[in-house]
Parts: sequence; structure tokens; C-alpha cells
Amino acid sequence: MLTFYCMPWSRASGVFWLLEELGQPYEIEVVDIRAPGGVPESYRDIQPNKKVPAIDHDGTIVTERAAICIYLADTFPEAGLAPGLGDKRRAAYLTRLVYCDSVFDPAIAARAQGWTYVSNNFSFGLFDDMVANVEKLLSQQPYAVGDSFTAADTQLAGGINFTMNILKVLPALPVFKDYVARATDRPAYRRYAEKEAELAKTVTRPAFAGQG
Repeated sequence: MLTFYCMPWSRASGVFWLLEELGQPYEIEVVDIRAPGGVPESYRDIQPNKKVPAIDHDGTIVTERAAICIYLADTFPEAGLAPGLGDKRRAAYLTRLVYCDSVFDPAIAARAQGWTYVSNNFSFGLFDDMVANVEKLLSQQPYAVGDSFTAADTQLAGGINFTMNILKVLPALPVFKDYVARATDRPAYRRYAEKEAELAKTVTRPAFAGQG
């Protein structure tokens, strides 16, 4: 049994996409992180900060997006979404996944909030350095880890898509637009997008993507 704790159009969206790529059955538990009264305290037993996403796989709870992606892609290797141990691409794969959580997202949030700071003030560094790094990476290869789509692309492409096209914080560089178009041109992405849109209809308050 695989249970996915999420909120439509939130930081859980990339994991939602990944679950469709895996092709495994899963159940959805909506955690209304935007509820006026907040998330029930009981949810801390799943996610200590009452955030999404989280998963419960046969009693094993995993939180934090990078950890969830690594766990799922390794648990279901038949989907071919993660280089295995001993594969030279494994290091780059892990780096890209963690980068999305530890650098990309916080740098975006800092820019969206209008923060002014020097690089050494925060572990994630400067927004401009992040943009230059991702632009360089995607100018050299079609996907986050070379020539093939991996679980890392559900996070990187999903993040670029939202922050460039919806949040309007990331610059709409041609290399970013081409990458998003390439990565999302997949049946699993279309299934995920349809399911998330339907799920969003069950939430009565307007959703603001990117929180969670």
C-alpha cells in the first residue's frame, strides 16, 4: 500500500508526477495546508512540520521531496527512472534531486520575497548563480542527468515550469522553455496534470501553487 499525502498545486506536484511515471497503484490523502485553521496536529505523526509531500509505503514514512523521489525510484526500479548503484550517472542524479530542494527552491523563494543578501549569508547562495548553473546544465544536455529522463526531471522540470510560467520569477530563457516542453511531453505527465486538476476542484479555497 502506497499513500501519497499532498495538496493540489503545491510542492507535492513533482512527486505526484513521479507517481504517475512509476505506474504503481497509490492512494491520495489531501492535506489542506491552506485551511483557515491550519493542518491538524495529528498530521505531525506523518510530517513533523505539517508540510507536503509525504508518503507512507507499507508503514514506511518518507518526507522531503528529494528523499521521496530517491526512495520511490529505487523501490520500483522497473520504471527505469534512477541510475543504479555503480552507475556513473548516479552521482549526478542525486546531485540534481537534492539541488532542487536545497538550492533551486530557496533561491526562488528569496527572490520572490525580494530579499537582498550576500551569497555567504545563506547556504543556498544567490539567485543569479542558481539560474546560471541550471542554464549551463540544460544547454549541455537534454535532461537533468544526460540523455535520458529520470526522476530528477520530475522535480527540475516541474520546478522550472511553475516558477517560470506561473510564479514568473525564473526568467523565461529559451533553454528553459525547450526543456520544459521536452520533459512534459510524456503520457505520465498528462495523466498527472489531469488528476491534479480534478483533485483541485475538491478544495473549496483558491489554491496557490508552490506552497507546502
